[in-house]
Amino acid sequence: MPKKHQAKGNGFGFGMVNPNDPHSVTRTLSARYYKDGAEILIDRGWDKALGEKDFDDPINQQHRPRRLTPRECARLMGFETPQGYSFRIPVSDTQAYRQFGNSVVVPAFAAVAKLLLPRIQQAVARRQSEAVNDGCPQ
Repeated sequence: MPKKHQAKGNGFGFGMVNPNDPHSVTRTLSARYYKDGAEILIDRGWDKALGEKDFDDPINQQHRPRRLTPRECARLMGFETPQGYSFRIPVSDTQAYRQFGNSVVVPAFAAVAKLLLPRIQQAVARRQSEAVNDGCPQ
């Protein structure tokens, strides 16, 4: 990536999520998450000041931010809940990150489908009625 983009911060950065904050909002999960996972990082108590002074401090290294697991990505996209249905992820982590990053958020899709269902049923009934009326003499 050209230096001018790096200087402006384009494409460089990360999003930190506090798992203990119920109002914390995550960034968008993308299919490229498998590359470096910097879009969404889980805060584990990293001491930034200590990290700048001594990056390799063993205590602080235990608290460095981590990326989401494929299972957490599945939950984030609504495929399963921590208490509910669980499924096997039969592909590599790289492929799982790509698949979840390319997916739609299941609860959002389900809500839209629920709103569309009556309209779809009306359209189907209208077509069936028109087909019956077109085929029979009146």
